[in-house]
Amino acid sequence: MSASPTPVAAPLVSGTGFVLLAAVLWGTTGTAQAFAPAGFDSTTIGALRLAIGGTVLLGLALVRGQSGQFRGWPLWPTFCAALFTAAYQLCFFAAVAKTGVAVGTIVGIGSSPIAAGLLGFLFRGERPGRLWMVATLLAVVGCALLSLSGGPVAVDPLGIALAIGAGASYAAYTLVIKGLLDGRSPDAVIAVVFCLGALLLAPLLFGRELGWLAQPRGIAVILHLGLISAGLAYWLFARGLQLVPVSTAVTLSLAEPLTAGLLGVMVLGEILTLPAFGGIALIFAGLLLLTFGGRALPRRAAATPVS
Repeated sequence: MSASPTPVAAPLVSGTGFVLLAAVLWGTTGTAQAFAPAGFDSTTIGALRLAIGGTVLLGLALVRGQSGQFRGWPLWPTFCAALFTAAYQLCFFAAVAKTGVAVGTIVGIGSSPIAAGLLGFLFRGERPGRLWMVATLLAVVGCALLSLSGGPVAVDPLGIALAIGAGASYAAYTLVIKGLLDGRSPDAVIAVVFCLGALLLAPLLFGRELGWLAQPRGIAVILHLGLISAGLAYWLFARGLQLVPVSTAVTLSLAEPLTAGLLGVMVLGEILTLPAFGGIALIFAGLLLLTFGGRALPRRAAATPVS
């Protein structure tokens, strides 16, 4: 009688779990900025959080003996990933400034899963399926309800274009990162992309007021944004992206506004309207459907191993 095979332990956190954890950390960004001292600048924050997160992950990669991965690094895809990362920072914050938080968030976050689905299909042959479409529709409508409940809506054509640019940049970044992760560790990939993205944004720091960074609250905020909501969050996102399609990862990241809305109530004392609670319920339903629906993820011969 042949011995029964030894059961393989299931991973504690799946690919969808890593992406959801990343989105939760991204959702703390707005709350953290609320504690920043007066005079803080969103462009400065965008550049510094990439620099801090990239530097820490680069150090981690070197400590873990992954320096050999930097040999023969694909330069063009890496530059594109860094460019898309920098473009997202600029487009999103500029869109919010032009057209307000509500519309900027709706168009920026809502357009990214659609862009990711199209890019994943065109460049990787991914077919998300009906379950992804239903989950994405629920989450996008939920984002709309959650954002529109906060105040008056302002529509600015340039702001709309910038928000669409932000959504497309995030989707394109995810697509390129997916390719860079083949045979490479998330530490090395995110470190290189972040450091290069920070260099691209560095010229924008000239002439900016940086005095707020000398204050204890300013230091705490920028460390949280750089280490937690950038470095750790994107590292988790990259690990999850090794195991799930591009379209699924971007839709799961809609847990970000869900987290931001809940933190606004619990930490900042914000009051949500009935439509906002409906939006939270729809986002949560979409994420549950995509996480536990099973058929949302296409079957693969073998998942890319996580380094």
